[in-house]
Amino acid sequence: MRTTPYSLVAAATLALPGLLAAQSPLRLADALAEADRRAFANRQATANAANSRAQAALPLKGILPSARVEGGFVRTTDPIGAFGTTLRQRAVTPAAFDPARLNDPAPVNNMTGGLVLEVPVFNADALTGWRAARSAADAHDAMADWTAVNTRAMVVKAYYGAVLAEEKVAMLTQAKRAAESAVKQVESMVRQGLVTKADQLQASVRAGDIESQLLAARNDAITARQQLAMLLGRTDTALVALPTSLPGDSVVRAFARSTPMGSGERTAALTRDDVRAAQLGARAAAADRQRATATLLPRVNGFARYDYNSPTTLYGGRPNWTVGVMGSWSLFGGASELADVAGASARARSARAGEEAAQVNARVETEAAARGVTLALQRLDLATMAAAQSREAHRLVEKRYGGGLATVAELLGAETAATGAALAEAAARYTFIDALAQHRRAIGADPGALAQLDGRHAASTNDVRNEDPTP
Repeated sequence: MRTTPYSLVAAATLALPGLLAAQSPLRLADALAEADRRAFANRQATANAANSRAQAALPLKGILPSARVEGGFVRTTDPIGAFGTTLRQRAVTPAAFDPARLNDPAPVNNMTGGLVLEVPVFNADALTGWRAARSAADAHDAMADWTAVNTRAMVVKAYYGAVLAEEKVAMLTQAKRAAESAVKQVESMVRQGLVTKADQLQASVRAGDIESQLLAARNDAITARQQLAMLLGRTDTALVALPTSLPGDSVVRAFARSTPMGSGERTAALTRDDVRAAQLGARAAAADRQRATATLLPRVNGFARYDYNSPTTLYGGRPNWTVGVMGSWSLFGGASELADVAGASARARSARAGEEAAQVNARVETEAAARGVTLALQRLDLATMAAAQSREAHRLVEKRYGGGLATVAELLGAETAATGAALAEAAARYTFIDALAQHRRAIGADPGALAQLDGRHAASTNDVRNEDPTP
């Protein structure tokens, strides 16, 4: 039999439940911890922050003393160099002043060694540059923290999105079994002459539609798992085992009640890491403007050194020392200093505008997220009520059908409506969970707090399992 890509995909889809059943379901808390360590965006942001922190130490060269060791070898016949080398080696004799020897010296060897200490005395541009670099490094650290918060919010969304896909597969699998049973029942009734061929065709059409939805749902579930794996930083995008249902309605509502939204959101939004990063960026830009201005001031640096000169030995001979102070003042550098000041001033204004924009954006996102939670809750209420009504309507139609008072078409329609309402209720619950996560992100809180749903969901599931099935 010829194997096609479609048959391979179908085989993988059929084998997937068995492969994942052997794995323990991944909890949201574990997914968040893995993303904190391995998520691509987090690792990039952390590396960028570390690089900025390392760069912040460069201006210290103009602030802290520095010491170095020098060594070298020179061989020369230059008259001045030869006589100076002999003098440095303290080897001058009266014969060294022979004019013939001075004019045409023999090659002279010199092993040089030096110990050098440089001490900055006044470098205003280095001091202000260091402050600017430190603020810039702090801003990168804050952005790395904000990236981690965003990643956690995306993990919550992707995790429960994948769980929703699993729940949809479970619902449609159950609906498929019911549809197949209905088809067999209608076929039997056709043979008995109780219903028409049209009823059989309607039942078959519904069964085929549900099977089509189930195939699409299984494919979506695989995609959702792979996307979650990639978000967690897994390079092989291996499929992960997940719970087969979202936390229950009561569990999600209980969590929402435990994290009330108050008037302090406007203030809380201003403490978000992205706002803090913008504030630090504005501070760094202001310090950089001071640095550019400080380049117009004079610089003063001191130095001290020991030098050794010997014809045969490194650091041999009698040493000599030199101590000095040097000042420099660039009065005109082709207008480059003025251009630096103008550019730094423009960057400071831009950073200040960015800080204000970040604050406004935080307030807007906070208020929008609060409205999003309210809207999601209202839609969940409607979806829950619709699901309950659809279940009751299906029960009544099924009862009427058993009494011969309803047609097969009415029964199939009620089943379709009940399945659709159940799927809509699960989707509304997922939207509410995501809205809670986005609200926590917007106010600068940790979206990973929704990992509390893991324990509450497990407890509620155990309670349901332990209930006495007898009335």
